[in-house]
Amino acid sequence: MMNTIFTPPLYIQRYEFVIDFVKKNKPKKVVDLGCNDCTLLRKLKFHKEIELLAGLDIDSAVIRDRMYDLAPIPTDYLQPGDHPLTIELYQGSVTERDPRTKGFDLVTSIELIEHLQLEDVDRFTEVVFGYMAPVAAIISTPNADFNPLLPGLTGFRHYDHKFEWTKAEFQTWALKVCREFGYMVAFTGVGQIPAQEESIGFCSQVGVFQLDRSGGDAPRLQSNVTEEHLPYRLLYNVVYPSLCDSNIFQRTLVNEVLYWAETLKREWLEETRGVGEEESEQTDEEEGCSREGMEREESQTGEEQADRERMEAGGRGFEVENEEVEGEGRTDMRQEEPYREGQSVCVPLVRLCSSPRVQALSGTVQCLKKFLLEDSRVKLTNDGTAVVLADSDDEDLEWDENCDNTGTGQFLVSSVENEDWETELGQ
Repeated sequence: MMNTIFTPPLYIQRYEFVIDFVKKNKPKKVVDLGCNDCTLLRKLKFHKEIELLAGLDIDSAVIRDRMYDLAPIPTDYLQPGDHPLTIELYQGSVTERDPRTKGFDLVTSIELIEHLQLEDVDRFTEVVFGYMAPVAAIISTPNADFNPLLPGLTGFRHYDHKFEWTKAEFQTWALKVCREFGYMVAFTGVGQIPAQEESIGFCSQVGVFQLDRSGGDAPRLQSNVTEEHLPYRLLYNVVYPSLCDSNIFQRTLVNEVLYWAETLKREWLEETRGVGEEESEQTDEEEGCSREGMEREESQTGEEQADRERMEAGGRGFEVENEEVEGEGRTDMRQEEPYREGQSVCVPLVRLCSSPRVQALSGTVQCLKKFLLEDSRVKLTNDGTAVVLADSDDEDLEWDENCDNTGTGQFLVSSVENEDWETELGQ
């Protein structure tokens, strides 16, 4: 019913509220109390700043039904994060203390508290704010003042709700939390309809709690995970691939290097062929100019010819000197350009390091060389300054068919992070 009068639907607005908070504040450890079918967790797992994502619900069946949706997908292996993401799902009650829930940056409780008996609310409050003591907490609950505006509603909004607070009752509870446990709170919410009275507030009222550090840290209960009782049952645990794993790091770096090396090789070959065609078109004109020059030389006097020979000798000396400088180095202006060596094309490591992704992974050319020397998939020149690739159209075709396009992983990630709420939720 409520989803028909709010756009987007109210439950999506609640999730978006949490997502916006995460984007702005970048917590590393997040736990969702009353995670249900893990919908919010599936959204949060794409935010790379999160290192630990946990969910807790009293109903193990609903967790088991969707928990494997949180497993890594192919993109997570093609573009692993800088640090591992750990996901843990527990079955248990929010009124019980478990030391594994301590030390989180953010606790979310979305439309949960109203499912508790009133006598359990105090225990929930002490567990969340006194025991878990997160840096921040987002608590949402229905606003009973809004109920008369919902068509056809009689009684509570859900059959399992034990109570529904008015705006005043919710704020009274939240302010008491702040006084007892050292927090500050900002009141807001989601879900409004046109022409409603402003004093009514939001359909879902939200309290955003932040630990108040102005008077020093409030005393917190200390615990030892290995010694304390662990009432929660771990149902699911997974650690995502990351660059912290040396094998994954090596594979990712080599894939990236090979992708960009092939890309630079193809671009260079196309440019080289284009220059060759232009040079062949200019051959006739250059030969004509040479013949005219010879005729002019023959008509000159002996003294003029001698002068010209001296000037040309000086010019040739300069050209040779230049060629020697360029030959030294591919260490000077041409050191970053691919070049041909027999039937191979060599792509300098310096040029590969111009790729932001390769540079971010390897740091320096020296480090890149060290990593590549350790991998049999990469062939380097004798001096170790360039990657050697076959100059063959067949080789290019094979690369196009087999390349995992790691270098284009940016687009894969973007397509996943673009959260399509309606499609994923099937609504």
